[in-house]
Amino acid sequence: MRVLLTGASGFVGRAVQVRLLADGIHGVRSALRQIPATSAPGAEVCVAPSLGAEADWSQLLDGVDAVVHCAARVHVMREQAADPLAEFRRVNVEGTLRLARQAVEAGVQRFIFVSSIKVNGEQTPTGGAFSADDQPWPCDPYGVSKLEAEEGLLTLGGETGLEVVVVRPPLIYGPGVKANFLSMMRWLRRGVPLPFGSIGNRRSLVALDNLVDLLVLCLTHPAAAGERFMVSDGEDLSTSDLLRRLGAALGHPARLLPVPQSLIERMAHLAGRADLSQRLCGSLQVNIDKTRERLGWVPPISVDQALSSTARHFLEQKAP
Repeated sequence: MRVLLTGASGFVGRAVQVRLLADGIHGVRSALRQIPATSAPGAEVCVAPSLGAEADWSQLLDGVDAVVHCAARVHVMREQAADPLAEFRRVNVEGTLRLARQAVEAGVQRFIFVSSIKVNGEQTPTGGAFSADDQPWPCDPYGVSKLEAEEGLLTLGGETGLEVVVVRPPLIYGPGVKANFLSMMRWLRRGVPLPFGSIGNRRSLVALDNLVDLLVLCLTHPAAAGERFMVSDGEDLSTSDLLRRLGAALGHPARLLPVPQSLIERMAHLAGRADLSQRLCGSLQVNIDKTRERLGWVPPISVDQALSSTARHFLEQKAP
């Protein structure tokens, strides 16, 4: 099998490349914006065009059987674009559909699209969970663009026979993780007292290795074609529990203060960080029953195994 992997220099894309090569799939064509000084042995590294309506992927798609599309304009905390939705649509919708249409012309059989749980929404009620076939409710331009890309791809697949597979991950963590998860590890290593000892929310996460395992399975599983799938570690955590278990993995026990959640939310609102409060205090759960039943998939590594490898990498890198 020959696979075109977009976003191969990103957090998910790099891991997909390593896994495909480890599985003996040597026809991996990795598309990056810039050619690195060194690359994984066995990978064919190519310069990717900018994602957009005018991109020409024809040469990179020549002889390809499947596409794993990880490249995207990702969600950003401090948006600078004058019209964020237009910019997200240009890359995530127009660019994705341009790639998919050219994939059809090149005879590609399957197209794996890494979407986002933000298609479903930002929060679930206590005891509730998003399912793959629920009514979507994106709340920001990034989520809207991912939903529009999904719908465009599945429509194209219905018209042309391209086997589209959509995977919606929640927060992804693993060795090399950035953003808020990296900040949590820094807080814990420094022994900073954190006001999250009384948070009783439930959030689904997915370890990088678990997400990659599902993406690789979706390349060949006959029941994956034309479907949307949720993915998670299969164990949902509260923010308090995550910090305790991550602290244990780091060897720096979490110092959690039992501050009432309502007070945290009020303080965050006054500071203009209601978004951060929602991620730390709100629940966001996904139901992976469809993924398990249709594909026979189970997460290959546990939460504690994944936290251990994430913490070990962080400590070895001596992150500031």
